[in-house]
Amino acid sequence: MHPKLRKWLPVLVLVAGVLATTGLVAVRPAADGRRPDVQAPLVKVMSVTPDAVRVDVRAQGNVEPRTEADLVSEVAGRVVWTSPGLEAGGFFTRGEVLARLEDADHRAAAERARAAVERAESRLALAEATLGRRSRLKDAGATSDAAFDEASSHARVAQADLRDARAALVLAELDLARTEVTAPFDGRTRRAQVDVGQFLTRGAPVARIFATDYAEIRLPIPDDELAFLAADPAWGPSDVAGSENEATGAERDGFGSRVRLTGRYAGREHTWEGRLVGTEGALDPKTRMLTAVVRVEEPFAAADAPLAMGLFVEAQIEGRAFEGVVALPRSALRGRDEVVVVDAEDRMRIRQVELLRVDGEQIYVAAGLEPGERVCTSQLELVVDGMNVRVLEAAEPSGAAGTSGAAGTSRAAGASRAAEAPAGAEDGEARS
Repeated sequence: MHPKLRKWLPVLVLVAGVLATTGLVAVRPAADGRRPDVQAPLVKVMSVTPDAVRVDVRAQGNVEPRTEADLVSEVAGRVVWTSPGLEAGGFFTRGEVLARLEDADHRAAAERARAAVERAESRLALAEATLGRRSRLKDAGATSDAAFDEASSHARVAQADLRDARAALVLAELDLARTEVTAPFDGRTRRAQVDVGQFLTRGAPVARIFATDYAEIRLPIPDDELAFLAADPAWGPSDVAGSENEATGAERDGFGSRVRLTGRYAGREHTWEGRLVGTEGALDPKTRMLTAVVRVEEPFAAADAPLAMGLFVEAQIEGRAFEGVVALPRSALRGRDEVVVVDAEDRMRIRQVELLRVDGEQIYVAAGLEPGERVCTSQLELVVDGMNVRVLEAAEPSGAAGTSGAAGTSRAAGASRAAEAPAGAEDGEARS
């Protein structure tokens, strides 16, 4: 290439670029001066309708017998017979004979005691007859005072001997009766500890048994849940059971509240109904929980679903009723205690409310909302007070029926009415 051309080549390229750029700018299309049309977010709303809500309390616990004890032998003897009810898992009724001990020695002792009573009665009759003769002789002046006093003493000693003999007879007959080991209540055998041929001493254990007339479940309730119990936490089971009219007193004071128990037995889930009968009256200093006592009558009445001892159950305790509560989905809650209200001009207003309870997918508002207000239930990434929104057309409103629960709450009865979105409308659209 010629040296002069090589020198001017960069300048020519730069000039050509400037001319090309100027040409492109000259032929560019005219820009649209209108502002872009920005649509307001599309949101779902729920119309506020305060209603009465019963707040239930949930807890967990194990089924326990109301009474469990060691059945012991009250006399010594060799076991000669045992009842089928004494086998592990066997049922028995109150007063039923569960085991018999060899009673020959005790029968002999009872016979000797009866003989002793007869001797004492004979001696007493003789002493009283002697005393009568001495008394008549004394009145006639034919005997001394010393002879009369001696006869009187013999009569009193004979009376004492007779009482002693009769007491010994009672004990001997009791020991004879105790050779039959009987059940102290309707119950079931947890563990048998004797068999035929075994020699028992007085106080030796025969079996471990428990009562089956009713079962008890002790449920630890957190301190902040106590306000939702219908019962006074200071009351105990004896306060309810001791009332003249147990059913009326229990309902009046909140005890006797229904408790729904759920547990798995034999691979299937079953439910049982119990009653709240009291609390243990004192908070556990370590867990800060109060133990509620629930009673289930006849736990083994249903053969296909017995409430077995030791079964782990979940309990829903019928709690207090609250008026003027609004039930909303969890998606309506922002932060700790705020919701978004859509006003009549379709503008968002951030509102602080007083929460009664927060459940997994439901919240319950005690104050801060007025009837008829619309609460936004869509989860928006950005909320600005006063921001315009578009509200989905409302379908036929529906109530949120139920009761509240979960270590806290279940659904409230007819608390609010939801404005349902038309088919195909999603929360994702609301974020647009």
